[in-house]
Amino acid sequence: MTATEASSGASPVSPPVPFVRAVVLNYNGDPHVFRCLEALRTTDWPADRFSVVVVDNNSADGSAERIAADFPEVELRRLGTNTGFPANNEALGDLAGVDYVALVNNDAFATPGWLGPLVDALEEDPALGAACPKLLFAPAFVELTVASATFRAPGDARDLGVRVSGVEVDGVDRWRAAQFPPPGFWGIERGAGQESQYCWTNGQAALRVPFEPVGMPSGTELSSTELSSTELNGTKLSSTELNGTVRVRLAAPKPTAVTLRCGPQELVVEVGPTPAWFTIEVSGTPFDVVQNAGSIVLTGGYGADRGFLERDNGQYGSSDEVFAWCGGGVLLRPAYLQQVGLFDERFFAYYEDTDLAWRGRAQGWRYRYVPASVLRHQHATTSVEGSATFNRYVERNRLIMLTKNAPRRLAFDAVWRYLLTTLSYARRDVFGPLRRVGRPRFGVVHLRLVSFGSYLRLLPALLGDRRALRRRQIVEDAVLATWFQRRR
Repeated sequence: MTATEASSGASPVSPPVPFVRAVVLNYNGDPHVFRCLEALRTTDWPADRFSVVVVDNNSADGSAERIAADFPEVELRRLGTNTGFPANNEALGDLAGVDYVALVNNDAFATPGWLGPLVDALEEDPALGAACPKLLFAPAFVELTVASATFRAPGDARDLGVRVSGVEVDGVDRWRAAQFPPPGFWGIERGAGQESQYCWTNGQAALRVPFEPVGMPSGTELSSTELSSTELNGTKLSSTELNGTVRVRLAAPKPTAVTLRCGPQELVVEVGPTPAWFTIEVSGTPFDVVQNAGSIVLTGGYGADRGFLERDNGQYGSSDEVFAWCGGGVLLRPAYLQQVGLFDERFFAYYEDTDLAWRGRAQGWRYRYVPASVLRHQHATTSVEGSATFNRYVERNRLIMLTKNAPRRLAFDAVWRYLLTTLSYARRDVFGPLRRVGRPRFGVVHLRLVSFGSYLRLLPALLGDRRALRRRQIVEDAVLATWFQRRR
């Protein structure tokens, strides 16, 4: 209250509620984008101070037409070509009258109270360029243990158990939503036939099976409204008991005894060279899994999600400053974007958010993780993690980001190590089989060479960008490097 108001007895005038624009990027998003927009309709914020803009990346699945028909309050901006994630720039470049702008993935589902804590964080600290929520994976999970003896394959130093190539829950394919966390799994690989994608176990593996609460239709993902019915903030499903039937498809080079366990259930089966399905009844209390609690950069120059694949046991329950933010869910300050710039359109997909966050860090901006804000994310619906497209962009774009932003030594080492790693794959997949009169596998090596060739074509322009960014940098590399974390 001002002195004039106090002397006149006038009531204090509250500052206006900030106007927030939420931007949803859509590309063939049926059905996820509709649940995303329905969840945003429940946002606890004055309707006249909140707008939603959908930037459609030339979708061909009819989702843009349905958005126009079913969500008349949404501003739909349709692009003539698919320009990838940087198409968000279409709604980030005209922010007159907008106090804050949020990015929400079209496969992310906001809880009703997601926005307020993020706005509060930016209001309280003008030096913050962004505030990011806790991103949880959309489903709840139960663990299915897959245990077997291990062996070593020629030319492969890994301890291998059996191959997992299929996951079904109550008759519905759930492979893409299942999780194969280390150290029990070696990561998704590409194959052929029934095993077009598969994961080797490391003898004792905890497969995370995605589930829905009892009474929900199998295979139905959980929207924020449905989730909020179990707890007020919609972040936990621990009060809901799950049960159902899980089938897993397994194979091994020779007959192998495998023990499947879930809760009190245990099943011993024999797995052989032909992929076969095995069924087990499962039940138990589900748990949530963190996708992102702010973003980090590892000492080798790899971008990563803070907390990725960790069970949510409350370890990320406090608000913290973070090095970077994830574009799947974030609230941005327009002044930050005006100073630092928008997404680099050369990235197309992956690392463009870490690049923008790094540029801002170098120019003095900071970012805060706000766990009171929660979004649930259906991971990798537009592109499949582990696919050729995914790997091509991830490998190339990491080098682009480091060439633009990283200390010279780190950028140079990343390029050199990339080439050495490619050579090691060539020894394993090409030269090794040829020495044994076997069939060489060119897939990984070819993909890495294509990625590197694309990087080299961009290199002259990237070096020019690096020089320009260095002139604008006010935070020393040594200070930025204190944020880099070692791989665990």
